[in-house]
Amino acid sequence: MKKENTSCYGIKLFTSIAFCFFITYCNGQANNSDKQNTIKEKGTIQFPNFNNQISDVVRTIFQDSKGNIWFGAQGGASKLAGDSLIHIDSIRSESGGRVTIKDIAEDKDGKIWFGHTDGISSIDGTSVTNYYESDGLISNDVWCIETDVNGNVWVGTIEGACIFDGLGFNNFDLPEGKIDTTVGVSGTKMIHSILEDSKGIIWFCTNAGIFSYTYKNLKNISDELGVPTNFVSKIVEDKKGGLWVSSSKGLFHLKGNSFTNISEIHFEESKGTGSLIVDSKGDVWFNCGRSIYRLSGEKLTEYRIEEGNYGPLTFQIYEDRQRRLWFVGYGGAYRYENNRFINITQNGPW
Repeated sequence: MKKENTSCYGIKLFTSIAFCFFITYCNGQANNSDKQNTIKEKGTIQFPNFNNQISDVVRTIFQDSKGNIWFGAQGGASKLAGDSLIHIDSIRSESGGRVTIKDIAEDKDGKIWFGHTDGISSIDGTSVTNYYESDGLISNDVWCIETDVNGNVWVGTIEGACIFDGLGFNNFDLPEGKIDTTVGVSGTKMIHSILEDSKGIIWFCTNAGIFSYTYKNLKNISDELGVPTNFVSKIVEDKKGGLWVSSSKGLFHLKGNSFTNISEIHFEESKGTGSLIVDSKGDVWFNCGRSIYRLSGEKLTEYRIEEGNYGPLTFQIYEDRQRRLWFVGYGGAYRYENNRFINITQNGPW
């Protein structure tokens, strides 16, 4: 492992964009006559021209327990300190190159963890530690990272999952799945996201379906409930203990032994949902390609990017502690406030 003090530099824009990201699209159109439970509204997203963006590609955003906001982007991680955006230069590949941050988490001791294209990294105060395959990590191609109540760090990669207990890495065996030929990057052992829910259950979204792990018992939830796809990208928990699932076949809801195909209710056809959250009001936000949807009870609202505007393509939807909604992706970072989308640049508005 490589450990050093953090060096901070100004943000630079990275104009060379390589698309090897997991992006799904939705071709479904709601039909009010056929889908009686759907109340459909539309709104157009009018984004300003890109100027002085945080990065051309912002992959993820995270607010820690102290209220600091972190951005994970093509080219590395940045921390919002006051009104200044500081680049964390010491998060590097083993060869010393810059990395793309794909996921961010915080452990019980306040240490911030990053999963990226060349391993994982942690920040403790001003000290940055980088971990690679040479340290025991199962793969340097990391797609997600999660911490549990016991202080373990769960790492999901293109080659499977592993656990870091503070001393070393231990591989965590999951069933092998299939390669998704509809996306640019895929693998039979790929882990897209990991979640510890309010009951302490660990959930895995993989190319073999959904799995739960508790009390050393691993269950294939996809097989138990009949989830109609192996390719599951995201799972989140709502305040009622229900679970919302984003997949290549659309949006689903799990509650106990109950399984509901949400996309089937609201769309004629569906071909995949991407990012997913349940906000503080209980509304479900998700995206299908360039369209962003909000499901509030039975009311579905679509916010579609105007024709001829090529960004941002949302990689993550996030709600911060101030209950502000963020949308980050190709094109930078945006917030939804007062029924409009605001471009957040290197200079804010914060």
